[in-house]
Amino acid sequence: MNQPLNKQAGVVPDDDTESFGIYPTPNSLHLERILPGSIERVWAYLTEPEKRAKWFAWGGAIPATVGETFELLFNNQTLGKAGPTPARFQKYENKTMQSVLTRCEPPHALGFTFGTGPDSSEVLFELHPHAKGVLLVIKHWKLTTRDGILNVSTGWHTHLGVLVDLLNDNPTRPFWQRFEHLEQEYQRRIPGLS
Repeated sequence: MNQPLNKQAGVVPDDDTESFGIYPTPNSLHLERILPGSIERVWAYLTEPEKRAKWFAWGGAIPATVGETFELLFNNQTLGKAGPTPARFQKYENKTMQSVLTRCEPPHALGFTFGTGPDSSEVLFELHPHAKGVLLVIKHWKLTTRDGILNVSTGWHTHLGVLVDLLNDNPTRPFWQRFEHLEQEYQRRIPGLS
């Protein structure tokens, strides 16, 4: 059962509605969020480069054909009030990642690899109608290391916090402060990491 975070100013939402990821298998993560707006609006934040850059990663347009490669550029220090990047993550700033489109069913499903080659993982976004807006489900699998599971879990949770803030027209919460707090929580929650 997901427990709310202890509140710290600017770190968690006032209503404590953000659930933590779950682990259906040792190498996979599932996260869900209820987002305001239409499916088409949320789809635009997944696929349109200028909107995606506000909450996740820069890069070109999502390709039109499954199997095509595209790039994502990660620069978390540009997300809202990110604050300074912790030294241990500076090597990941301004890092380009090659991805391969694995699924594209507008506006309901988008999948791609995280990287290419034998160590790549995969992510799938699913969008479903919901009484309060849109249910976004993120599934990320083929995670091969404990550090990778921890970073992916914490990263998705933090990035989704930025997306939730944007879609609600709220100021974005400090990215790195939030990441480091959530990382401590995930350290306790991920099977085999405590």
